[in-house]
Amino acid sequence: MSASKDDTLYEPQGKEQRNNGAGEWFFSGQTGGADVRRGLIAFDIAAGIPAGATVTGVSLTLNMSRTIAGEIDIRLHRLLDDWQEGAGQGFGNEGSGASAVPGDFTWNYRVFMSLDWSTPGGNFFPVASATVTVGGPGSYTWQSSGLVANVQKWLDDPTTNFGWVLLGDETKSRTTKRFDSKENEKETNRPVLVVEYTPS
Repeated sequence: MSASKDDTLYEPQGKEQRNNGAGEWFFSGQTGGADVRRGLIAFDIAAGIPAGATVTGVSLTLNMSRTIAGEIDIRLHRLLDDWQEGAGQGFGNEGSGASAVPGDFTWNYRVFMSLDWSTPGGNFFPVASATVTVGGPGSYTWQSSGLVANVQKWLDDPTTNFGWVLLGDETKSRTTKRFDSKENEKETNRPVLVVEYTPS
């Protein structure tokens, strides 16, 4: 299953809000300038799995394509608010994103200039659904009973499906990991969610 949306929350410098919804990458961790990045990703579960099915296995595979950090735990947390993928695209490696325009989502806004996050930086469940240690560039897969529970919840009640936020090490600088997005030019590097289930 391909992602329905992905993007990056850029902790703002001053008042400027930034977005990278149309970019080839999304980010997680803290930059050399001590600014936090959080990746968001969602999948249309109800469109890909028959209603009433029992989810038995879930795996999310992402390609991490650039970093200066060593091994970092990247945690998936279930988002508690809906959000709208933006249209911004940063220059170069997209690490700073682009200036947000109305309709984008940002660190402070679920919809820029019209709808706030209840908590800046995204509102998410405090306990991680899955964690993987990410080192150098390559493919990484998250699997857990927590992801199974998330996807089952979203299948049973699609109105609660807001996807996941990727949280890296936000306690020190230079921990950022760059992941390939659904817009990445190399199709084989795009995010993939595999869901195993038993039909009703």
